[in-house]
Amino acid sequence: MAELELNRDTVRQIIDMAREFHTRDDVTFDEEPAIADEFWSDQVSAEFAADPYYQELKTGIEDLEPDQQISLVALMWLGRGDYSLSEWGDAVANAEDSWNDHTADYLIGTSLFADYLAEGLEQFESSD
Repeated sequence: MAELELNRDTVRQIIDMAREFHTRDDVTFDEEPAIADEFWSDQVSAEFAADPYYQELKTGIEDLEPDQQISLVALMWLGRGDYSLSEWGDAVANAEDSWNDHTADYLIGTSLFADYLAEGLEQFESSD
């Protein structure tokens, strides 16, 4: 059985912060990359560096341990439909392979990030 090794309250807090940031009128992104790279991260950071909502969300994600960030990426992919709950191990392994120090901007730059996290979390809660 798949197990989420990330505090669910932490996930809910990140969902709330992401919704707060993404619902602002001036928040739009170009096409999302498959994996965040330095260019993408620099672009997102430069555009929103002065935004307190962005800073709070980015800090919240960056304060997580790398394995927690990996779980967050895998959870987003689960909620987006890239993986099923039965493929959770594969999602985590692929997230681990693609993890880098630009992971926060990759997540933030995903337009429906909060919705995908909420859907992924719901799948875990439904299976409990």
